[in-house]
Amino acid sequence: MKKTSPLWKFVLLSVCSLLSTFLYAQQKGSIEGRVTGENNQPLAGASVTIRELNRGTAADIDGHYKIANLAVGKYTITVNFIGYQQLEKTLQLSGDETLDFTLQHGTTDIGEVVVIGYGTARKKESTGSLSTVTSKDFQKGSITTPEQLIAGKAPGVSITSNGGAPGSGSTIRIRGGASLSASNDPLIVIDGVPLAYTKNPDGSAAVSGVANPLSLINPNDIESMTILKDAASTAIYGSRASNGVILITTKKGKAGKPVFNFNTQFSLSKVARRVNVLSANQFHTLVDSLGTDAQKALLGTANTDWQDQIYQTGITSDNNLNVTGSVKNIPYRVSAGYLDQTGILKTDKMQRGSLGISLNPKFFDNHLKVDLNLKGAVTKTRFANQDAIGAAATFDPTQPVYAEGKFGGYYEWTKGTGEDAIPNGQATRNPVALLMQKNDEGQVERSYGNIQFDYSFHFLPELHANLNLGYDVSHGHGDVFIPAYAAQAWTDSGRMSKYKQEIANRVGEFYLNYNKDIKSIKSNINATAGYGYYDNMSTNYNYYTLRANGDTIMNTKPAFPYDKPRNTLISYYARLIYTFDGKYILAGSIRSDGSSRFAKDSRWGYFPSLAFTWRLKEEEFLKNSNVLSDLKLRLSYGKTGQQDGIANYSYLPVYALSNNTAQYQLGNSLYNMYRPSAYDSKLKWEQTAAYNVGVDYGFLKNRINGSIDFYYKKTSDLLSVIPIPVGSNFANQLLTNVGNVENRGIEFNINANAVRTSNFNWDIGFNFTYNVNKITKLTAVADSSFLGNPTGGIAGATGYNIQMNSVGYNTNSFFVYKQVYDANGKPIEGAYQDLNKDGIINQKDLYHYKSPFPKFILGFSTQLNYKQWGLNMVMRANLGNYMYNNVASNLDRTQTMLNPLEYLQNGTTDVLNTNFKYSQALSDYYVQNASFLKMDNIGLTYNLGKLGKSRFGLILNANCQNVFTVTKYTGVDPEIFGGIDNKFYPRPRIYTVGANLAF
Repeated sequence: MKKTSPLWKFVLLSVCSLLSTFLYAQQKGSIEGRVTGENNQPLAGASVTIRELNRGTAADIDGHYKIANLAVGKYTITVNFIGYQQLEKTLQLSGDETLDFTLQHGTTDIGEVVVIGYGTARKKESTGSLSTVTSKDFQKGSITTPEQLIAGKAPGVSITSNGGAPGSGSTIRIRGGASLSASNDPLIVIDGVPLAYTKNPDGSAAVSGVANPLSLINPNDIESMTILKDAASTAIYGSRASNGVILITTKKGKAGKPVFNFNTQFSLSKVARRVNVLSANQFHTLVDSLGTDAQKALLGTANTDWQDQIYQTGITSDNNLNVTGSVKNIPYRVSAGYLDQTGILKTDKMQRGSLGISLNPKFFDNHLKVDLNLKGAVTKTRFANQDAIGAAATFDPTQPVYAEGKFGGYYEWTKGTGEDAIPNGQATRNPVALLMQKNDEGQVERSYGNIQFDYSFHFLPELHANLNLGYDVSHGHGDVFIPAYAAQAWTDSGRMSKYKQEIANRVGEFYLNYNKDIKSIKSNINATAGYGYYDNMSTNYNYYTLRANGDTIMNTKPAFPYDKPRNTLISYYARLIYTFDGKYILAGSIRSDGSSRFAKDSRWGYFPSLAFTWRLKEEEFLKNSNVLSDLKLRLSYGKTGQQDGIANYSYLPVYALSNNTAQYQLGNSLYNMYRPSAYDSKLKWEQTAAYNVGVDYGFLKNRINGSIDFYYKKTSDLLSVIPIPVGSNFANQLLTNVGNVENRGIEFNINANAVRTSNFNWDIGFNFTYNVNKITKLTAVADSSFLGNPTGGIAGATGYNIQMNSVGYNTNSFFVYKQVYDANGKPIEGAYQDLNKDGIINQKDLYHYKSPFPKFILGFSTQLNYKQWGLNMVMRANLGNYMYNNVASNLDRTQTMLNPLEYLQNGTTDVLNTNFKYSQALSDYYVQNASFLKMDNIGLTYNLGKLGKSRFGLILNANCQNVFTVTKYTGVDPEIFGGIDNKFYPRPRIYTVGANLAF
């Protein structure tokens, strides 16, 4: 027998080996199983990913997942779900395998990734002071604007709603206000698109036709909100970050089969608290005892509760549908929402329709990641005439709502009788008529979004190039109509007006990021360098004002048909984060911003930061501790800038055309004249330097975790409006750089998973903030005669201000006389303390008294889960804040209640205590302690799970918002930003029931 050649043996063996390998590689398998929580509750939507293949899917309503068509081999499977710790398992796949996951609930994983400026970081390695609130921990109930989601949830963050109107905005402050005349609002960035501002320099809404631009964003599309607070975190955003940064991340698509989610809520809103005015009987008694015969004759016979007449039960319906999944490995999420909300003030109504789409494909073996996010909304609003709120508190309760006559069937105070009757020009208008006879309707179409490309170079995968192109555009318009017979526009024979505005903001950013582990020297280098272009332009249209019949009202011709204010910002930025041995982290950044709001020689601002983090838990003497799971020390310093909230061209010598009430007569003709505006050619950046010392901690596998921060902020070169000598410029006031403001404080927060069993889970969160604010400089040179800048105009005392910005005091501190009281504790009218002992009471006896801003802010939240039941609650408290009760100071004087002008006016019940005849508007009697404890929210959920054998899963919920308030303040609400209570739209108590259906 002939022997086989060794070569042929080798060839045959190689072919058999290759064939075997090929056949083995072609063997397919799958991985399936369930993802549940500790109580065996299915976690619908949980993300299941195979790390090696970057393939994944989402669990269905029953928690089931399946990834098929897999080659045999070894895989690492990662499971994520918001509010639960990430879990990984390794599997050797040889066919069809079953793999179940049970996630731990309610603890913070120090290895989780957090969003920072221009990138992400592992939480355990973050160097800045930041707070992240995810959708699991958002405020529940009827939430119509994004900022309401995080109220009371983060230390150092104060969110005060501007009232109870539909879509009403909020005032957001992070670690106190840093400016006097420029904006104190934080920068808000949505998926990489910065919102240039939320308000105009005059404080009005930035988008015409809507009360709050943020109400055009559907909260149901938001996944998480991260608040950057210290300069180490915010300096990378430079000139827009003095007031902190809020990064909003919207929900994205998930790989796998389509998963539909439908959420519906129905809410009833009721007035929680009203102005405590005199009843008809009390008012009748007061007029009978103090009034003249002529005034007594004006009394009616009705018993009208005017506040009851203007308020109603508000109804809200909020419906949202979204679908997530993937098509050919392209994850997507498509959402649609419709909100229909009526306010508690009659005629108040808002409707919002929204659409959103998110696509997140990957190309070139996952080297190129693309994120496309597009959102749009159409909002229609009828704005109620909020003058009715003040009118309802003052209108005579003995008069009827309706009466025969020529004012549309409403009773009005008049001069004359019969057909000759005309409205009494000094009297309050009928509150119901103010609402029903004014139709103010606005509509806004808004779209914002971006496309972001992140490319990891094939030859150097540690190097990423990121391009972000974004936009934010809106078109707002509206009309106002008051009929000719309405008393509120009688002089003009009615009124018709319109408004229109278009906004087009563009964003272009490009940066390179290099992230490299150098194991030989136990180091990691993370470097970022980039460029940004931000262009903000609006078009404001101007129109005539017409009478109801279409005739033009005299002197309402606009000087120009429209104007196009525009500002541009160009930025260069860089950041380097160096990590040694996984426990010593040094980070530094620099940003250079050039703004068109400043002259060329002061246009550029430079904003550096430096931070150091020491992960003490990784040291040998703590590394093996079973009790301590995290301990980290953070130190940071940085500078940020400010230029938002000021006019675009304040550094230029510009001329403005006078309005029609300031025309000059030449011969028989009237002419509008051009006049110069005051300007400062050396106007420059307002800058804030901030220091922060922080400690992050965790115990018992991080079941107890939190942080403590100490901070100090100093704002210099304040953009402030100051009085100037007559003749030194073109006005007696000037916006310039002068003065300093300081904020210092402490933040503390703790989160605990108090109980964790198979059926019961209890999470607790508490945060505490202490902040002290003080003005340290307001003039360019020392001037002992300069009292400060008055602010805080009040009703009932025309030309008076109740607050003063002065050196050594809080911003907007009250500036009042010290009231004298009798032996029974009642205020003595006109009696004030002679504080300077000169024998007379004058302006020199006014003194700084208290602040409208709280020294202490506390937040408490808890969530309990027992089997299918869930209970959640949020409480907040402000301590040390005071309120000026302008409603009482304006109404509680018999001089105006019983006046000689042929009408009567009501007041609050406090007039029975003070018996004031004349205005005591500057008395500290009206500055009241407004500290409060509020239960913001309490809710109950029940998870029915899978309905029978269907794919449908159902969760039911019930919720109450604004549950109760404990306070000594006697006005409508102790929480009014700025500290002046006058005609405030009350926040309603809201009852909500809802359902979430997934399939």
